[in-house]
Amino acid sequence: MRILVLSDSHGQRDQVLKIMENVGADHVIHCGDVCTDGEEFEDTPITVVKGNCDWSPFPEETIWEAEPLRILVTHGHDYQVKRTPIPLSYRCEEVGAQIACFGHSHFPFCEKIGDVLLINPGSISKPRGFSHSTYVVLNVNGNQAQVDYFGLDHRPFPDLNRSVSLLLDRNLKL
Repeated sequence: MRILVLSDSHGQRDQVLKIMENVGADHVIHCGDVCTDGEEFEDTPITVVKGNCDWSPFPEETIWEAEPLRILVTHGHDYQVKRTPIPLSYRCEEVGAQIACFGHSHFPFCEKIGDVLLINPGSISKPRGFSHSTYVVLNVNGNQAQVDYFGLDHRPFPDLNRSVSLLLDRNLKL
């Protein structure tokens, strides 16, 4: 399964559509601060959440599932992600999600905490703390997740990429 993860586009509708066309994902996740009405996504298999700058009635957080995978999608401002990823990892444990996709900090971040993979794709419009706008292509094959970061010119950033094993069988958790 190929999932495009992006965040903090801040009104850059054409850039979002260009990335979606280039990646050709099975599903798209936008982690908020879309700053448009979202109509451009009507014919797209997409999960979108509300960021702290959004006015559209997107949900504050949601779970996207493709059994046995559960992904928590949130903007992250309600979980203080600029300071620490721990509250978000706890929320994933509460809802049984193996992955959290979030934004808000505009900084690319990928780390596994316990059994939870946390992914921030950075920002496609206003990067902070990293010199390039970024998005993520997440490939999940069985219990293996490959997280690949790309710039707007679709150039990869191999130093940011991660390959991790996921615990997909919830019955194995103690």
